Amino acid sequence: MTEDRSHLRVEGEPPAQWGAARLLMPLIDAHRRPRGPYTVAAALLRRLVPQALRSGTSLVTAHDIEIRVAAPELAELVPPRRVTIDTRLPDDERILVPAPKRTLRLANGLAEFVRETVPPGRALAVCNLAEADPTDLELLDVMVRRIPPARLTLLLYSGGPDPAPDARDAAELWALVDRSMREGFLHAVVELGERGLAATEPGGAAWWRFAQRTATALGGLGRLAEARTLWDRVREVAQDPKMHAAAAYGTAMLDARHPDPAQRDLGRARRWANLAIAISTLLPDPAERAFKLGFDRNGLALVELRHGRLDAALALVESAIELARELGERHPLHRMVLLANRAQLLAALGRHKEALDDYAAAVALDPAFPDTYLERGNLLFKLGQYDEALADYERAMRAGPPLPEAHYNRAELRVTRGDTEGGLDDLARVLELDPGYLDAYINRAGLLAAFGRDEEAAADAAAGLALAPGNPHLLTVLGQVETAAGRFAEARTALDRAVTAAPRLAAAWGNRGVLRFESGDPEGAVEDLTRALELQPQPDLYANRAVALRALGRIAEAEADEQRAGTSF
Repeated sequence: MTEDRSHLRVEGEPPAQWGAARLLMPLIDAHRRPRGPYTVAAALLRRLVPQALRSGTSLVTAHDIEIRVAAPELAELVPPRRVTIDTRLPDDERILVPAPKRTLRLANGLAEFVRETVPPGRALAVCNLAEADPTDLELLDVMVRRIPPARLTLLLYSGGPDPAPDARDAAELWALVDRSMREGFLHAVVELGERGLAATEPGGAAWWRFAQRTATALGGLGRLAEARTLWDRVREVAQDPKMHAAAAYGTAMLDARHPDPAQRDLGRARRWANLAIAISTLLPDPAERAFKLGFDRNGLALVELRHGRLDAALALVESAIELARELGERHPLHRMVLLANRAQLLAALGRHKEALDDYAAAVALDPAFPDTYLERGNLLFKLGQYDEALADYERAMRAGPPLPEAHYNRAELRVTRGDTEGGLDDLARVLELDPGYLDAYINRAGLLAAFGRDEEAAADAAAGLALAPGNPHLLTVLGQVETAAGRFAEARTALDRAVTAAPRLAAAWGNRGVLRFESGDPEGAVEDLTRALELQPQPDLYANRAVALRALGRIAEAEADEQRAGTSF
């Protein structure tokens, strides 16, 4: 038995009686078998949404996406307010796979809705957590973290009754797999897709639908070996050229999209992408050929981008855009993706006006898609168009469930404009939404240390290092605050690790230089500060080196550094 403040987690069955607990509703059985993803969420929303609507519609409409995704049966009560283009497209035109973090966004939105609507002082009891879908486990983790027990006490039990056997046929399985893929419930896609594969004839149309969704979901979850095995199975049993082209593309993307650059085999990715293109070139239907060939060339463009060949990547994307003109009004989502990709490449090549034009065209195709606003906002920020960048970041925030990236980007913009407190507020929001957001810890720790809030900076450095032991940026902050506290041995350990891990990180050398001076080694300080200046000349580094040089009696050199720093002593 474990407690989070007064939330309760129990390994075992729920009790027969609840004593003094004021249950919000009857015990929820979280077992995923009868319903699938968001079993707990849907039961809770069926209780809370009608109640919230009786008090007004604003809170419900503010969370329309989350509610409609988790509990489709409430769709008639909750009209859509924010609608992306893919909701009205046929299956063959829905080409985007939601990122794995989408369910965390949904969970945060749902938790905020629950927190604002639930009567205070109640308890929610849930059983069968050992058999719950990952969407519900994630939601309950977020609720434990973000809803005070005084508002709603969570009573969570791993055990519970066995559900009735699952009697769904392949058609019902397909409907659930298709919905799960559309909404980003990737674990459910894999589990149910594997059942669908076992229940259908290998190589047939129904089997292929399950195979394509399952392999794509495996890739999205980082289960790359299993995804590759399934794509190989497609090649083993299928004779349809479209299946082979899609399998080649899917296999290429396992390398091209690998999160660790060191593990990307871009040569292998290129070979598979070229095969996909070669097959798609031979498809007999002109419209299908134009779409699939453009889709595959866009994939090869990612390989070129990973190689650093921007011009080659741009040429491929532009050829895909030309092919898309043959599709008429069909495939608007495909065209939006191509325009956004071309915009990124144009921006990287310094062709900023053309990039902004492409971003505007992409937004016009789907004004509710947040990623385009984020990307355009980043370009506007880079160009110094801060008001326009801010507007795009805030459009991205309004377009869907809570989006940590938008707050992270706005934090950088606010700090750049001198609004440090606003930046810290945004970084706090990022970490509230996603405690695993490493870059937010790095940036906030650095900001806090710069303003002398050393205890808070040390806490952020420790939290970040728990996620990424050895991160040089966090080790640098830790070394800085340990130096300020006079704990020189601890500071030296942290900063030595930082410069070893990142020999080109100027801040690590600069902070170690300060430490060496403070601990009585001015010659070592000059050495480290000189290395920092070679990497990234900055006034404070010159000023610090000047102090060390004066301590060594090297007055002329110190005065030269003081001039460079713009200071006088």
